[in-house]
Amino acid sequence: MIRPELTDEGCMRLALRLAEEAEAAGEVPVGAVVRHGDRIVARARNQVEMLRDATAHAEMIALTQASAAVGDWRLTECTLVVTKEPCAMCAGAMVNARLGRLVYGCPDPRMGAAGSALQITDFPGMLHRVEVTGGVLSAACQALLQEFFRRRRQEEKGGREDGQIGQ
Repeated sequence: MIRPELTDEGCMRLALRLAEEAEAAGEVPVGAVVRHGDRIVARARNQVEMLRDATAHAEMIALTQASAAVGDWRLTECTLVVTKEPCAMCAGAMVNARLGRLVYGCPDPRMGAAGSALQITDFPGMLHRVEVTGGVLSAACQALLQEFFRRRRQEEKGGREDGQIGQ
């Protein structure tokens, strides 16, 4: 039997903690973990602002860590668990890494590339297709993101007397 912390839900709880760390650091709150067999081989959070790098998404960092831990760029025996449906860049990296499985929390109707806005993880003609499970602890993942962006909008609005963007 699989240990509770290694189930999809257990891994998502860890990813949520990483997302909270990202938020505390001023990043969009997204966290990711990679499971390989009976162990976690990668833990990451968004670091776009800190690194000033548009590619420093939690998923990208986690894939790099997982490849180093497994000793191969092919991650066919790995599951990546992330709080939000991946964007096109991250989904493409998952396909290129031959990721075995993706588990995500909440969908992203505007940018999600695992079935919501785009379908990269299961696109016909790709050399690899990633098995996808969505909606794990979706409400908690979505609430974290919504609260982050609500606060950000309030801060932007509060910083201007006239409520207008710009000078």
